[in-house]
Amino acid sequence: MLSERQTMDLVEAAFLGKQHAYSPYSNFPVGAALLCGNGTIVTGASIDNMSYGATICAERTAIVKAVSDGMKSFVALAIVANVEHISPCGLCRQVIAEFCAPEMPVLLVPGDYSEERNGGLKVTTVGELLPE
Repeated sequence: MLSERQTMDLVEAAFLGKQHAYSPYSNFPVGAALLCGNGTIVTGASIDNMSYGATICAERTAIVKAVSDGMKSFVALAIVANVEHISPCGLCRQVIAEFCAPEMPVLLVPGDYSEERNGGLKVTTVGELLPE
């Protein structure tokens, strides 16, 4: 279970990650923040490519950065985009499932989120994202 402070730090980091998105083709910037077991928060941004299959999502960016730096224990993941409802794509769900426990929280953050009104933050788990 995440504390309120951890939740807010993770959401804030996901918004910061989104600032580095490169999305000239999709016009769909996404940011992610991964809370590692050692307390480190690793951010990720979506990176478009003219060859759409070479595009990498923010969630995978954060996980790959963390794993390549030797971190393999994860506590929670936050994802934000400029839409009301965000959810990881199938490829991201597979990568998340590869490295994260089924009970790990995943925070789906709407682009217009504000802490004051808890604006639509949805908390789910890796296991709930991957039914059966």
